[in-house]
Amino acid sequence: MADADVIIIGSGFGGSVTACRLAQAGAKVLVLERGREWSPANFPRAPTDPWIFDPNDPVKRHGWFDMRIWPNMTVAAGAGVGGGSLVYANISVEAKPDSFDTGWPAAITYDVLAPHYAEVGRMMEVKRVPTGQWPARTKLMNEAATKAGWQNRFRPLELAVRFDPDYTYDQPDPHNPLKSKTETNIHGVEQGTCVHLGECDIGCPVKARNTLDFNYLAVARKLGATVLPLHMVRDIRSVAGGYQILADEITGTGLQPHTFTGPTVIVAAGSIGSTELMLKARASGGLGNVSPRLGMGWSSNGDFLTPAIHPLRNIDPTHGPTITCAIDLLDRVFMGQPVFIEDGGFPNLVGDVIRHASASATGDDLQARAVKTLIPALQTIDLLRSVMPWFAQSRDAANGVMSLKKGKLFLDWDITASEATIDAVVKAHRKLASLTGGVALTPLTWELGRDLVTPHPLGGCNMGTSAANGVVDSNGQVFGHPGLYVADGAIVPKALGLNPSRTIAALAEHIAAGLVTSPLAPPTARVVGTPITSSVATAKPPARAPKAKPKPKPKPAKARPAKRRGSRSK
Repeated sequence: MADADVIIIGSGFGGSVTACRLAQAGAKVLVLERGREWSPANFPRAPTDPWIFDPNDPVKRHGWFDMRIWPNMTVAAGAGVGGGSLVYANISVEAKPDSFDTGWPAAITYDVLAPHYAEVGRMMEVKRVPTGQWPARTKLMNEAATKAGWQNRFRPLELAVRFDPDYTYDQPDPHNPLKSKTETNIHGVEQGTCVHLGECDIGCPVKARNTLDFNYLAVARKLGATVLPLHMVRDIRSVAGGYQILADEITGTGLQPHTFTGPTVIVAAGSIGSTELMLKARASGGLGNVSPRLGMGWSSNGDFLTPAIHPLRNIDPTHGPTITCAIDLLDRVFMGQPVFIEDGGFPNLVGDVIRHASASATGDDLQARAVKTLIPALQTIDLLRSVMPWFAQSRDAANGVMSLKKGKLFLDWDITASEATIDAVVKAHRKLASLTGGVALTPLTWELGRDLVTPHPLGGCNMGTSAANGVVDSNGQVFGHPGLYVADGAIVPKALGLNPSRTIAALAEHIAAGLVTSPLAPPTARVVGTPITSSVATAKPPARAPKAKPKPKPKPAKARPAKRRGSRSK
């Protein structure tokens, strides 16, 4: 007997959106999340807190950030219920219409995604920072754009953050958490309003960020979806009637193996996590006949950060939302390259954490390498009040290749084809800093080593028109594997050049809509809210708190959550 109608691996933008929509349609949904359930009570803050998630040793380290370090590229990802929404900078921006002109299946266009973009904005209650609350960084960006002749290209961006219209910096102790006002969001979840603490990327203490656990995932849970934190999926196997999922539950004493089965599986573990899982499933023989394009076409989304010293300004980058605005140069007006300039910010405690980690990293290879990667971007931390973190995204060549080496994920990243684009970002940062009295400090990791860091990985399970040029089709279904889907940043086949979360969520809305309306899906006899169990390899899992029973209501038509096209590949 299947454990669920739909098993979703990951709870980020793809996983939470599909969980919500399929639960609304009456499907029995199970979400497996490798990270823990986070809240203001357990957000990491002290240097000894759980900051790092190590997929190779998750019992020892199952913290906030998953840092993958490869030659010339480091990727930062979140780990926890809510996925990437826990660690991203709140930005919710639509991709440019021309992003879909090439590289995508013909069925995916801006017009197709437009209603989904709008719905994502509504669900996440996005808003721009009120003009009266602009941090100094936002004002500096506006000034720089004007002096560069790019005033019409400057724009405040929409953020998934709750703002109090009456809040102002011009009050005593403006960043005191007690100044946050408690509100109930449109999904019935209690949150606070932003007091510009600047801690977006490490968890907002006043719950002002509209992370997925406060909206899409909260709705799914209310409708009976089960979310199991600390369940790390190791393999996917094609079996009669669907798929078998092998997962390890992270406990205080070790890894507890479990198996789950279901007719429909949605892989939504992020660009890195989903591609890694699919590669391992192909290598184990669990999934045969997966496209040879698996792992190819990976992009860093052209991310780059340049700190600049503005000695005569009080920029105070440790307060205010992490990103607030942009100077849009994606039409190649600057040096013929597509560039999207943004402001940036740091939590005030990051410098202390990094310095402490640097001093205590002896004997801990993973921590030492993570510190070495992060220090260049934070080398000016003692001068923070005068530092402007100029951030940017751009459209790189999307030519990275992920593969397995000795059973571990490896990224082969050739910067050559993207070098001109990143150099344009560097020169734009220098220009804007200079026009506003600053001195840009281009990281030596780029100048000497051509090394990059990205929190916006894309691709690896790219959309295509066939297995010859993609891993999934325009509905997110894996070629040759009916009922198996990928719904996250892994399916984006090229760099977007701006923050990708809204596009990922819109694609997930598109995929979920197809699943719910599929006339080919087999009927389900599952009952929403029925407890989900698993087959345990060695022992029973820990007891779980029972879910509240939903109020009686008219029985809706059952969802048809899986497309069945052709015969299953063996």
